[in-house]
Amino acid sequence: MTPALDHLAILPIVLPLAVGALMLLFDERRRRLKMTLSLATVFALLAIAVTMVVMVGLPSSDRWSTLIVYPLGNWPPPFGIVLVVDRLAALMLLMTAVLGCTTLLFALARWHTAGPRFHTLFLLLLTGLNGAFLTGDLFNLFVFFEILLAASYGLVLHGSGTARVRAGLHYIPINLVASSLFLVGVAVIYGVTGTLNMADLSRIVPTLPPESRTLMEAGAAVLGIAFLVKAGMWPLSFWLPTTYAAACAPVAAMFAIMTKVGIYVILRLFLLCFGDEAGASEDFGAAWLYYGGMATLLFGGIGVLASQSMQRLGGYSVLISSGTLLAAIGTGNSAVISGALYYLVASTFAISAYFLLVELIERGQAAGADVLAVTLEIFGDPEEDIEDEDEEVGVAIPATIAVLGGGFVACTAVLAGLPPLSGFIGKFAMLSALLNEAGEIPFYHWLFVALLMLSGLATLIAMTRNGIRTLWVPAETDIPRVRAIEAIPVGVLLLLCAVMTFAGGPTMRYMEATAQILYWPSEYARDVLGSQPAGHSTSDSRSSGHGPSGPNPTGATP
Repeated sequence: MTPALDHLAILPIVLPLAVGALMLLFDERRRRLKMTLSLATVFALLAIAVTMVVMVGLPSSDRWSTLIVYPLGNWPPPFGIVLVVDRLAALMLLMTAVLGCTTLLFALARWHTAGPRFHTLFLLLLTGLNGAFLTGDLFNLFVFFEILLAASYGLVLHGSGTARVRAGLHYIPINLVASSLFLVGVAVIYGVTGTLNMADLSRIVPTLPPESRTLMEAGAAVLGIAFLVKAGMWPLSFWLPTTYAAACAPVAAMFAIMTKVGIYVILRLFLLCFGDEAGASEDFGAAWLYYGGMATLLFGGIGVLASQSMQRLGGYSVLISSGTLLAAIGTGNSAVISGALYYLVASTFAISAYFLLVELIERGQAAGADVLAVTLEIFGDPEEDIEDEDEEVGVAIPATIAVLGGGFVACTAVLAGLPPLSGFIGKFAMLSALLNEAGEIPFYHWLFVALLMLSGLATLIAMTRNGIRTLWVPAETDIPRVRAIEAIPVGVLLLLCAVMTFAGGPTMRYMEATAQILYWPSEYARDVLGSQPAGHSTSDSRSSGHGPSGPNPTGATP
């Protein structure tokens, strides 16, 4: 590997941060310049993310996985801040870059002019997301967490309106409380271990004495609550459906990955610090994640059935996705987690496409059309009882409605987990791994299976109902005017879901290798803590028994 390419690890942070700061020098009348700079930045981030996925994901004959370690200022870890790019981080960077490109394109049609400093806030959000996925240090994680939250506060209010202000009054205080909990948890962990480097923590946790271990686990629990708020686990998720429903379409679509920041950190820290090599702390919090995830699944399923608006339905779909992933992490089974990673990508793309699509579909509707449709469904429409002798047989469907309807059907199929699309493959992989565990299958696994299937059924019913109301029998709605720059992002996201279906084998193998490596915390720690200064890459060689033959079905450390 070319040493110079290792410097790509810092670019996903520095590039959007520098361009976003540069835009502050120009007033809002320089819109064309800002559009050009933003587009160039997000597509550069996409190219960098693809390069990183190739760098860490393509094995050679003697090297299965490459880990890029970038110590800032050439200070050696754990004393200095370090950036780490492995398969999971590269995957999250690629997802962020794809969503950044598609949502920005959509916003350029009209939304970027709905409020001040949209482009700066958008690039700062990308900076925080990329930094959170790349950092190998807990305090640095807090810094990037605050950057993305600060940008999200402005984006939630972008476009103004009473609904957005009301949602912001819930969203901002909740996240400020979560940030306070984050600091408390980090302080407790540092007081016990003397380090905040994630790799160093994975080495120290198994050696802690009992009195220190209790305090360490208390700090980890406080830290976990902060990220479960962001991940949307019930009962900490009451803010999410309202906020996502109120945000403008491109912002809500981008927020679909913000819940995955909490999922990512929980997955990373859980397997590093409380995995199979954690000694007495092994599987600490696993039961809370498992049962909390199932409770979130149940809450999200009820929510989608009760939703009267399409935006709130999207918010509850985010909760279903989060609940599925949290429960999968709680199983401690690497094969289940590999299926969950596949589902994470598919569901995130589908939810983002859904938020963009809803804005296009409802553009021609009058305010309150969703509530009126529910009322007519319950009490009926008296005009339907009047027989019209001149009633036209057959109605031509406008091309725009046909295209939007096709996209809506595709979103429904992926989110509900209908075969053969990627949502089904991800759920099938999780269920297959769960039910193929050695020994008798416990009752709580059957409960997870039932909730996963019922949540898919609830999504199918709710989205079909909303599709019929909105697309099949519209009540005097105008045909929405859709520009190509708005339709293309939706098509790209749904096309990626289809590509994941057709390339299911290679995609799943990447996820399996990613999950497998997560179960090797000692080797992760060895590579990070034994890293060379910037400009040198660390490659970990595997023995023949640890080759890419698939994950350990029991989740045990090789």
